[in-house]
Amino acid sequence: AGLAEVAAGAIAMGLGGYLAAKTDVEHFASERAREEREIIEVPEKEVAEVADVLRSYGLAEAMVTPVVEAICADKTRWVDFMMRFELGLEQPDPKRAGNSALTIAGSYIAGGMLPLAPYFFFDSVKSGLLGSVVVTLLALFIFGYIKGRFTTTHPFRSAWQTVLVGGLAAAAAYGIAKAIG
Repeated sequence: AGLAEVAAGAIAMGLGGYLAAKTDVEHFASERAREEREIIEVPEKEVAEVADVLRSYGLAEAMVTPVVEAICADKTRWVDFMMRFELGLEQPDPKRAGNSALTIAGSYIAGGMLPLAPYFFFDSVKSGLLGSVVVTLLALFIFGYIKGRFTTTHPFRSAWQTVLVGGLAAAAAYGIAKAIG
């Protein structure tokens, strides 16, 4: 049952990551098409938006007009500017969907196998459960410590925080499973 859950979870999470990345690509494409239409249909409005963006970055008023003219002289550059600075969108990597799916699914399998592995090495379910708890808490501590090394959080604080949150989540899941039967 545990292996089936890991497999099903990896597939579901991988597909979710794939769809999220595909949605980012589609959203970017639709917003780009809209910006391309707007610079043709309402160029004066789009020129004003470029000027507003430049002003928001503190560009001196005397420099706004020549910079706007330089940006708007090339339609590709103009649309690129609007995408990045008006909408805050960067073009997503087209390979991201597949990479995201594989990364998420692989991570789910690795993360799911950690607490499941002790059951393969112990004869009793009780011993397997105890081994699973120890392995899981140790893994949470290590991952939390590593996370702390890459962030501004103190590594041991991050480690114990990860153990606490992960431990509470595992305890809640165990309690729900026991209650259901």
